[in-house]
Amino acid sequence: MNVSSLLFSRREMLRRAGAGFGFSALATLLADSGFAATPSSLDSRWRTRPAKAKSVIWLFMNGGPSQVDTFDYKPALAEWSDKPLPGFDINTAFDSHKAGNLMASPWKFRQHGQSGRWVSELFPHMATQVDKMAFIHSCHTDSNNHSPALYMMNTGTPRMGKPSFGSWSSYGLGSENSNLPAFVVMADPRNRGLPRGKGNNWGSGFLPSRYQGTFLQPKGEPIANLAPPSGSSESTRDDQRADLDLLAALNRPYLEAHPAESDLDARIASFELAFRMQTQAPEVFDLAGEPESVRKAYGLDAPHCGHFARQCITARRLVERGVRFVQLYSGGSENQQSWDCHANLKGNHGSFAAEVDQPIAALLRDLEQRGLLESTLVIWGGEFGRLPTAQKDAQPGRDHNPHGFTLWMAGAGVKPGVAYGATDEFGHKAAVDKVHIHDLHATWLHLLGVDHEKLTYRFNGRDFRLTDVHGKVVQAVLA
Repeated sequence: MNVSSLLFSRREMLRRAGAGFGFSALATLLADSGFAATPSSLDSRWRTRPAKAKSVIWLFMNGGPSQVDTFDYKPALAEWSDKPLPGFDINTAFDSHKAGNLMASPWKFRQHGQSGRWVSELFPHMATQVDKMAFIHSCHTDSNNHSPALYMMNTGTPRMGKPSFGSWSSYGLGSENSNLPAFVVMADPRNRGLPRGKGNNWGSGFLPSRYQGTFLQPKGEPIANLAPPSGSSESTRDDQRADLDLLAALNRPYLEAHPAESDLDARIASFELAFRMQTQAPEVFDLAGEPESVRKAYGLDAPHCGHFARQCITARRLVERGVRFVQLYSGGSENQQSWDCHANLKGNHGSFAAEVDQPIAALLRDLEQRGLLESTLVIWGGEFGRLPTAQKDAQPGRDHNPHGFTLWMAGAGVKPGVAYGATDEFGHKAAVDKVHIHDLHATWLHLLGVDHEKLTYRFNGRDFRLTDVHGKVVQAVLA
């Protein structure tokens, strides 16, 4: 007898011992800990209140839009333009050797709506929707570098490898449509690349792999290899079903014996989901049936914003069909390919604002007209803001600013037309009612009907959560 055949793991020993009673006990312990459980069996643990939001659309302005040039009006910048920022240590700037003096915004601000919210002329379309929005002007984060700041905003920690907010949402709440993914991600489609950190921003970390975001390709078929190859002998539904049944017959016994193999579970689930998606996904991504009024409202056929309009319409169609979480990225990986305006602030923000302004305003109106805004939380913002000082260049820009920036929300359970918190008179640091990323995550989970302190997952002997040991719900922006 081969000696290696006598060697097996402790889990295998438990499975063999006592006609499997040991394995059954282990499986129960794993389920009780959340390690081998499903959202349907755990939902009541952390769903402590009726959910205001059933779904989320996160409009991520990748690179860090400038709060003092968009929604955080600071008249002192004009008065102090080209003077030093009082108390500013230039060594705290990301590019300290290029740190300059205060710089007035090149855009004019006006008050809009019954709420009188200040908006720069960058966003003439979004300005018409301010009475739907709740602005938080006192956000702050832990890093002034893109990748850690992106991880912080997406996962609650500046290090890679932790589950994203979308993954926590799909793990805790599941999907309302078994034929579509619970969590979908769309990147900038203009050949600008992915955000810094790439797939780690929508990864599932230590959560089971099935809860990671489903990435839609920015060009061509949104989901690669979803349809069988043309002319394939296995192109019929019956043939595919037989293939999947055979794979399940081969894989399920091993998975039952090794329930901790989350990657295998995710692979099986992805095969089944892809099979089901063949019937519904093509219809979701086909915008040909959208009426002319919708195409015009979003700017779908406009050269400057049609790409982002397509993503916004797709996001609406996804949440309309029960998808839990949709994240859209404006901007790619490199400085001028995103909102990261180290140089030429006017050209950078001017072009990116023109791409997103009309589609986002149309999305809010469209959701409201369809009755979806009552159940959809819409989030707008980046990973941090920009300094109120100039970054020296022939065409000056602004450097990174983690100390104070603006984010807005609209929709399900959000108090419309309010502004919460404030930065100092120059827009440099959060000064009044400071809101950390952990507080944002706690608030968003609250709107989804989830207690952020109870949504946990045991990993390496510790119960982890999205907000770690922090986070307070920002009650002032809730209806």
